[in-house]
Amino acid sequence: MVEVLQWLFYVALVGFGLLFGSFANVVIWRFPRGESLAQPGSHCPRCNAPIAWYDNVPVVSWLLLRGRCRSCGAPISIRYPLVEALSGGLWLLAGLRFGMSWTTVTAVLLFYLLLILTYIDIDHQRLPNAVVGALGLIGVGGVIVAQITRLPLVPLVGVTAGGLLGSAAASATAGMLMGGGLSLSIAALYGVVRGRTGLGMGDVKLLGVLGLFLGPYVLMVLMLGSVIGAVYGLAVSHRTGGVAATRIPFGPFLAVAAVVTTVVGPDIWGAYVRLAGLG
Repeated sequence: MVEVLQWLFYVALVGFGLLFGSFANVVIWRFPRGESLAQPGSHCPRCNAPIAWYDNVPVVSWLLLRGRCRSCGAPISIRYPLVEALSGGLWLLAGLRFGMSWTTVTAVLLFYLLLILTYIDIDHQRLPNAVVGALGLIGVGGVIVAQITRLPLVPLVGVTAGGLLGSAAASATAGMLMGGGLSLSIAALYGVVRGRTGLGMGDVKLLGVLGLFLGPYVLMVLMLGSVIGAVYGLAVSHRTGGVAATRIPFGPFLAVAAVVTTVVGPDIWGAYVRLAGLG
């Protein structure tokens, strides 16, 4: 019976993740442009024909329509089903990592908003304060509830019984100060040395907020994000014959690093400690 409930739980996560992935596409497109998220309804950007509900089923409709509008035949970007599939996958990943628990709710919200921030940053090279702020409010609310009720909402990793960082409030506060403070220092130092911005304030704010969710493990996010970003930059430079992109948004790399840290961060740290002979 328990195994059946678990499978139903996973199926529900994927289903809701796909549905909310469809809404994520709306937010990604409309929010940075200052458009309403509710009106008008889904429509073809070329012919403005309303999209019927049966043509708006996540992933499936795009496949059945072969990536084209039913009314005018205009191509529909593969990004739409990709975002939907990623949303469903991330919701499932949260469930597989934390099971049927309140922690999964927090992880789902974190992963979902990071997905939205990732694509907005790719398109517009900025992380909207409203979305980062919403994530921050969720983090603060999670800390307060966790501190009062002892429910394991946040931080998602790194809290152990006892010790200086043994409470949700202490670990989250330390993570916020580490993530925001260290990244702000790096941004300021880079600006002084290079005379230009290397890390945007949106990235600094995001790292501070991620500290609420991940505690001191936010430092792993900064490290992994930097490594992933460097590898990507080298790949782009190689593909373009040594001409690197003028500005690569850092938010997507932080988002990927945050998901990795949430899922396997303690395992990565444990392996490092063993290899370094520290434990």
